[in-house]
Amino acid sequence: PTMAHSQALLVLENFIGGKFVPCSSYVDSYNPSTGDVYCRVPDSGKEEVEAAVKAAKDAFPVWSSKSPLERSQILNKLADLIEHDLEAFAQAESKDQGKTITFARTVDIPRAVHNFRFFASSILHHVTECTEMPTMGCVHYTSRAPVGVAGLISPWNLPLYLLTWKIAPAIACGNTVVAKPSEMTSVTAWMMCKLLEKAGVPPGVVNVVFGTGAKAGEALVCHPDVPLISFTGSTLTAQQITERSAPHCKRLSLELGGKNPAIIFDDADLSQCIPTTVRSSFANQGEICLCTSRIFVQRGIYREFLKRFVTEVKKWKTGNPSDPTVDVGALISKEHLEKVRNYVKKAQAEGARVLCGEGVDPLALPPGNQKGYFMLPTVIAEVKDESCCMQEEIFGPVTCVVAFDTEEEVIKRANGVKYGLAATVWSGSVGRVHRVAHRLQSGLVWTNCWLVRDLNLPFGGMKASGIGREGAKDSYEFFTEVKTITIKH
Repeated sequence: PTMAHSQALLVLENFIGGKFVPCSSYVDSYNPSTGDVYCRVPDSGKEEVEAAVKAAKDAFPVWSSKSPLERSQILNKLADLIEHDLEAFAQAESKDQGKTITFARTVDIPRAVHNFRFFASSILHHVTECTEMPTMGCVHYTSRAPVGVAGLISPWNLPLYLLTWKIAPAIACGNTVVAKPSEMTSVTAWMMCKLLEKAGVPPGVVNVVFGTGAKAGEALVCHPDVPLISFTGSTLTAQQITERSAPHCKRLSLELGGKNPAIIFDDADLSQCIPTTVRSSFANQGEICLCTSRIFVQRGIYREFLKRFVTEVKKWKTGNPSDPTVDVGALISKEHLEKVRNYVKKAQAEGARVLCGEGVDPLALPPGNQKGYFMLPTVIAEVKDESCCMQEEIFGPVTCVVAFDTEEEVIKRANGVKYGLAATVWSGSVGRVHRVAHRLQSGLVWTNCWLVRDLNLPFGGMKASGIGREGAKDSYEFFTEVKTITIKH
């Protein structure tokens, strides 16, 4: 690129010890809806992580000794500042990630604001336990203290939303943090850093180091002064994190992939079920760990479901994310788009039927978006359970629909994958939804709805979908160290 062109690019800087620090080398970040480089992200490594950990360590004594109320007030102030700039944050998230402006405005940024408010409130309401042993003349009680420097690694699908879901509880509990957002979606994290001082967050409490997992992530996970790692991302990366952190006995919270089933019984209310299942399959381009990717429909309503489902899917508009009428934006990267398309090709090669979307319907894009990473929402039928399309996480706008006969059979098939994050069950029978919910190997089960969240309750997965839970009580327990104290009187 010419000098003039490269000057127009947004250049991010690391945020360490309350200051923006330039980096010696950078990686390119693309605008997924145009295919152009629009931003340069620091390519941080050991040195930058070292500086950030030192800043976090230095800030820890003062921050951890503040009262929960003082920290709560600062978190609330930060929430107000992000909310004040909601539109700018939403625009930036949409441009950087490819998601629709509508989704960023209504989901990502409001939820990021809520994350700070939620933990600002919950930190004021935790109580510790106490037991008595009158015969021994002893009282036991527990006390909880922050752990130290928390390493936080967040993904590219819900960038600010998932970063704040980690930062908020970590600092609310009195820890200091070194965060590494995805190098593909770093802009909103950098924008948040600009608000920290104004919110009253002391220097060094929140440090953000930008870069790749291989360099910056690795350095953070291997650092001996970072006792705790919270990670959201792929199961493969989580295996590496587990191996690298094992010599240091680190505490891990891992929120990983899913291959989430929707089970639709013949007594389901299709007028509710169909629009919700379209949304649960294709919201945020299907790039949410909770998205539905296997739809099991009872044979009696299979044909009717397919017909109505495909009709609804075809109404979803794919195109320029900044157009408020668009439902499906761009996928995160060229490589990711290729990977998702390959799953559709494999399904076809195995004899499955693609009912709409990729390779079946024409994709018309506005002139400025011809080189973007777009794909139509795609529905595949007659896929075998053992197909990679039914076993592996695709993480794109693709869902597979298959028929089943009995409750017993569908529970077995729904559980027949390595993942266990979320499931949805659609039925008018109260007894049945309870029975099925109890037997699904899944950290979350929604019945007759999807993605209705109470942040108080545990969030997380079973099997290859992760380790640990997050939520008011769960995040508090993860981000604090408990001590049992016995007093003889």
